[in-house]
Amino acid sequence: MSNPVEEFNTYRQKMNDKLLANDNLVIKRLFNIDTNAYQKGHLDVKTKELLGLVASAVLRCDDCIKYHLETCYKEGVTREEMLETMSIATLVGGSIVIPHLRRAYEFWEALESNQS
Repeated sequence: MSNPVEEFNTYRQKMNDKLLANDNLVIKRLFNIDTNAYQKGHLDVKTKELLGLVASAVLRCDDCIKYHLETCYKEGVTREEMLETMSIATLVGGSIVIPHLRRAYEFWEALESNQS
C-alpha cells in the first residue's frame, strides 16, 4: 500500500532539488522568502502555518495544503484545530473548496496513521 505522505515529500524534495540546481536567482529568492516568512516572529510558527493552510485552501492548491497540513501536524495542531481552520477556509473560499477539504482530511488521516 502506498504512503501518500512519503510520496508527496519524496516528489517535492526531488523537484525542489532540480529547480534549485538551475541556479535561478528569482526562484532561489522566492524559496528563501517562503522559508523565512514562516519562521517565528510576532506570530508563532503554528499560527503562521494555520494561516498558510487557509490561504492554500482558498487558492485551491493541493500541494500547498499538504505542505501546510504536515507542518501544522508537526507543530502540534490537533485534528479539531485543523478542521476549524479548514472550516474558515471553506467559508471564505466557498463550496468550490469542498473537494480540497476532502483531500485535506484524507491527508491528515495519513499523517496520523504514520505516527501510529
